[in-house]
Amino acid sequence: MASEILSDVFLKFFAKAKNPPKRLYYKGNIELLHKRKIALIGSRKMSVYTRNCVLELGFLLRQAGVCIVSGGALGVDITALQASMPSSIAIFANGLGNIYPKSNEKIIRQIYQNGLALSENIDDYIPKKYDFLLRNRLVVALSEAVIIAQADLQSGSMQSARLCEKLKKPLFVLPQRMNESKGTNILIEEHKAELLSDFEIFAQKMGFLVNQKNDEFLEFCRKGVSVEEALKLYGDKLYEYELEGKIEIDGVRIRVLV
Repeated sequence: MASEILSDVFLKFFAKAKNPPKRLYYKGNIELLHKRKIALIGSRKMSVYTRNCVLELGFLLRQAGVCIVSGGALGVDITALQASMPSSIAIFANGLGNIYPKSNEKIIRQIYQNGLALSENIDDYIPKKYDFLLRNRLVVALSEAVIIAQADLQSGSMQSARLCEKLKKPLFVLPQRMNESKGTNILIEEHKAELLSDFEIFAQKMGFLVNQKNDEFLEFCRKGVSVEEALKLYGDKLYEYELEGKIEIDGVRIRVLV
């Protein structure tokens, strides 16, 4: 069962939201609320290019000491939270006792244990369509800035962009090709968002970036080794690095993400 947050000390984080929550329920590490927080959101149907960008950016921000705030939806949201684990704050439209979507259950349970999950709804609440838009106001209100990775013109992410404008929060978007993310491209065209083109510089501005270039295990993996070779020499470190979003296991090969 989720615990309820009653203290004004925590509810103050959402004071700027339209219709601030009267109560919040949580699972996980509530101390993450005291860290710097940036929302990373976007399309459920992200491209492979967007996915790779989100993995890299989420990891770099985590290394810089920044928490990623997002929803638990398919696509950009859950990928961002996975990349930033355990510095991940997920805000759900559903109650925390009712995991949704089920396809994300494994990662959501990791967030419950290692990150922080929040909802303004009781444990067994099943969300209506409008609850996801209500959820978005909390994601934006909690965050210092918002990054939209990819978005269609008619989408919840574009509603979040309008909330950013009302709350005067910095809004960033990722570089995208023509017609692949019409929402973010029009935000640039209308000067409502800033293009985020150098992830390392952005992460450095947001916090202290740890240098990964001298990591012995990562350097070993960069040689194009197999999972069997890595397990033989480094054991469980392989899976620790996968959980932290530093590497990705693709069949029998390993791909370094940082």
